[in-house]
Amino acid sequence: MSKILVVLIHPNMKESVMNRRWVEELEKMPNKVTVHDLYANYPDAIIDVKREQELMEQHDKIIFQFPFYWFNCPPLYKQWLDEVLTYGWAYGRKSNYKLSGKKIYLAVSIGIDEQGYSTAGKYKHTMEEFLIPFKATFEYIRADYQKPFLFYGLERNSTDEWINKGVKDYLDFIENI
Repeated sequence: MSKILVVLIHPNMKESVMNRRWVEELEKMPNKVTVHDLYANYPDAIIDVKREQELMEQHDKIIFQFPFYWFNCPPLYKQWLDEVLTYGWAYGRKSNYKLSGKKIYLAVSIGIDEQGYSTAGKYKHTMEEFLIPFKATFEYIRADYQKPFLFYGLERNSTDEWINKGVKDYLDFIENI
């Protein structure tokens, strides 16, 4: 089995509840998972594109892990997409499509409960609808976009029991990809 790359994209890990716990557990599995923290590696937001591309090329399964807020991803992730998925490397007429066939997953922590992200809910759209730009991006570069891992309800339910459920569910997800 190939090692999984987890690209962590959280602008404030000290304040994080769920993402921090996920990473604590992932770091106990160094033979299975490589955790790559974008905000820790690029505090000045100057991304080493070649390094990032090499990391992507070295892994067949890549998880982008981030909190969902303002109906999107943290800004460094958008910057990463813009800078790392370059013409000729990730896409284009003369491209090698370096991520072609690689399994891509999103692992998203969400403050509101799942009902809020439904057609009848507060935001009138599902999380899958909000994540369409990511799906389209990865399909465009011929990567194999997979069903995302979504963990809801952290804003109103941050009990130890709920956090432990989130950890268990995420580890089960990792185990089954």
